[in-house]
Amino acid sequence: MASSTTASLAASPAFTFSASTFQKLHPTEYFRKFVSQGVRPDGRLLNSFRPTTVHQGVITTANGSAMVRIGGTTVVCGVKAEVAEPKLDAPDQGYLVPNVDLSPICSSAFRPGPPSEQAQVVSDQINRVLKESNVLDLKDLCIEEGKAVWSLWVDVVCVSYDGNIYDASLTAVMAALANVRIRKPTYEEGVVKVSGVDNTDEDDNSSFKLKLARTPLSASFVLFDTSLTLLADPNFAEEAISEGQISITIDEQGKLCAVSKVGAATTSLTSMRQCVDRARERSQELRAIMNQHQ
Repeated sequence: MASSTTASLAASPAFTFSASTFQKLHPTEYFRKFVSQGVRPDGRLLNSFRPTTVHQGVITTANGSAMVRIGGTTVVCGVKAEVAEPKLDAPDQGYLVPNVDLSPICSSAFRPGPPSEQAQVVSDQINRVLKESNVLDLKDLCIEEGKAVWSLWVDVVCVSYDGNIYDASLTAVMAALANVRIRKPTYEEGVVKVSGVDNTDEDDNSSFKLKLARTPLSASFVLFDTSLTLLADPNFAEEAISEGQISITIDEQGKLCAVSKVGAATTSLTSMRQCVDRARERSQELRAIMNQHQ
């Protein structure tokens, strides 16, 4: 009898609290009740991604741009080409510099001041993927060897944050790079001359597009409840209660470009294979979405 009463008291808070209050007080337990039924609080299945849209050419003053929305997360990427001096040890190579900005405007989780640790981590992840995947031959950005090259500043600004910033940012970067057009320059007597106006046209022979060798796109997952459950495309609430996060980056040929893991939770080989397989499917979905707006 005593054990029955104890069990009843232990269970009573779940019935006396409203659903929203119970979620705030016991977020992990609240989420576990849904996951045990194979769904999530937002109605998605465990391996489902949120609705995604990609729009290119959203910033007229940039050489290339894109806006990506994944659920409640929205990012805008702009690419600006500037003339710069090459490195001494790479006189015929330009620069490709990605940066991700997470400001208080997109979420109260971020504070004013220097870039947050999360913003720096995502920026480094994207930079590493672009370099190691050889997305762009930096020699294509050379104007005059040893004298002048193009520097591509790839800035990602998060407008609204609700988790999975890496997938949204990398997708926006690749869509913006595919949208880039740069006026063909000339180098005369130490001066770089770029004719015409900044805005370029698809059929304008005085400008060129970037030759992208690969288009890596990512799919992220979080490990929930001591890594027993994988959740695709985590939102902010799911990230907050997760044990760790895995991001799988795949190119258009289905080849693995990068695997990154954040958190101390261990991952089984079976779980990792599930992530890779689902990432390949997600990569195809993203490319189909991108192709609709090119």
